[in-house]
Amino acid sequence: MSDAELVMRSTRVVTPEGTRAASVAVRAGRITAVLPHDAPVPEGARLEDFGDDVLLPGLVDTHVHVNDPGRTHWEGFWTATRAAAAGGITTLVDMPLNSLPPTTTVAHLRTKREVAADKAHIDVGFWGGALPDNVKDLRPLHDAGVFGFKAFLSPSGVEEFPHLGQEELTRSLAEIAGFGGLLIVHAEDPHHLDAAPQRGGPKYADFLASRPRDAEDTAIAQLIAQAKRLHARVHVLHLSSADALPLIAAAKAEGVRLTVETCPHYLTLTAEEVPDGASEFKCCPPIREAANQDLLWQALADGTVDCVVTDHSPSTADLKTDDFATAWGGISGLQLSLAAVWTEARRRGHGLEDVVRWMSTRTAELVGLDDRKGAIAPGRDADFAVLAPDETFTVDPAALQHRNRVTAYAGRTLYGVVRSTWLRGVRIHADGEFTAPKGELLTRTP
Repeated sequence: MSDAELVMRSTRVVTPEGTRAASVAVRAGRITAVLPHDAPVPEGARLEDFGDDVLLPGLVDTHVHVNDPGRTHWEGFWTATRAAAAGGITTLVDMPLNSLPPTTTVAHLRTKREVAADKAHIDVGFWGGALPDNVKDLRPLHDAGVFGFKAFLSPSGVEEFPHLGQEELTRSLAEIAGFGGLLIVHAEDPHHLDAAPQRGGPKYADFLASRPRDAEDTAIAQLIAQAKRLHARVHVLHLSSADALPLIAAAKAEGVRLTVETCPHYLTLTAEEVPDGASEFKCCPPIREAANQDLLWQALADGTVDCVVTDHSPSTADLKTDDFATAWGGISGLQLSLAAVWTEARRRGHGLEDVVRWMSTRTAELVGLDDRKGAIAPGRDADFAVLAPDETFTVDPAALQHRNRVTAYAGRTLYGVVRSTWLRGVRIHADGEFTAPKGELLTRTP
């Protein structure tokens, strides 16, 4: 530790080997050593002693809709990355749709990067998009550094990002497999959605019936079959249907290159508690019943589901009408994801090490950033969240950093107060205050 510029000390540091009292040495934005708690501080190094607050690796959220440019009045890089920093997230990967233009060509990626460059309070990477007519653009986007490609198997909700039919999925997936890329998929089958009752109106039960579990289950089965046939790497986005879990477990056991995520809202909110007309709870696929939620938690515990990400999908408040059929579907969760998941995890007997695995380590692995992110270990970026895990707060929408402060968590009491957030050894957030943007724009490691 003799060359350390900064020493981060806590009685509880979450490391890959477990939680222990430790001193973490930092130089030039990287962790150089994890040493005993009482290791001497080198002359000239600054000590930050957090006492009994927990030192976590910064979270890595690989599913965020920033909507910038084009729909910046919905969110934006400045507000989204501030919200993320306030919630202990130090890296996000931006989805290719809801911005205008969508990230479906190299030129569009360049536009996105130019917009984000001076607004990012945390590190930001980008997904590309797979559309019916852009197979020729996939390899150039891959070479330009996107982390993979997002596709819908049912309508996306925005006309500039059409979904893939099964033949179009085959063409895109074959192309992506050819250069070793990753396809991430919104898996709901459009035929099952079309066949479901579409009543509209304020009743949540009617909306839930319009997005049945078998739409997810069928689409996931089709995706697994394609991945198996093409030896392709695929990732299922925002799993909500527990009925698909046996199929997923069997595919993994068979060696299919499949990973799966779920989201805080599926793990912490239930259909039974959604008030009629409360479209701040609307998302697709939907929040399902408590019994379904219990099975998702079991799947996280046994590894069938790999990770937890926000699917932060904001809109302006006027789009959240009391008609579930027409209201915009999306949950804004960046700032609250750690606390929401930790609150339910601790109730179910899980520890912070589990939360770190689901929300930092495995998400970093998903996008190939595990040489830099996702753990407090030598050689990784000095990205940290300092958490008071036993303190509570009540969610006040006015205190959120999201541009539009509509939240399904309003009024809920959550465990886990983020004291401060650090990016490459620099404190970027503490006590509601932020530094100037210091985030880097990330690209996939070749």
